[in-house]
Amino acid sequence: MWLYNGEEFTLQGEQLKDYLGFVYMITENDTDKKYIGKKFFWSKKILPITKKRKKRKRTLVESDWQKYYSSSETLKEQSAANPENYTREILMLCKTKGECSYFEAKLQFDNDVLLRDDFYNGIINCRINKVSVAHLKTRSM
Repeated sequence: MWLYNGEEFTLQGEQLKDYLGFVYMITENDTDKKYIGKKFFWSKKILPITKKRKKRKRTLVESDWQKYYSSSETLKEQSAANPENYTREILMLCKTKGECSYFEAKLQFDNDVLLRDDFYNGIINCRINKVSVAHLKTRSM
């Protein structure tokens, strides 16, 4: 289960079409150790050529976001053994990849995730250009 604004996040399928992804925080309840990352609701899929379809078709399919427990190998292994010990919280819904990348990196830097022992994060990896976040000037956090 994912939480958003303190409540269970219930959007699914077509209701998610307005958003590309989200920035999240996973917290280990026993130790209060955290992980900040991003996840996309959609992934691209290319349908092959068939007798009826002469060209390959690009489409979007819903990702595995509902079962997702981060890209951290340590956190994945630990949460697989005891998923009830982890709280998954959506911090921000994002409409573009640039927005997801920007806010993930911003929250990671704001929380000093690489300098603190109470975070699982081991790397901050981002490539963001001005064009992909230009629309954010009007959005407040």
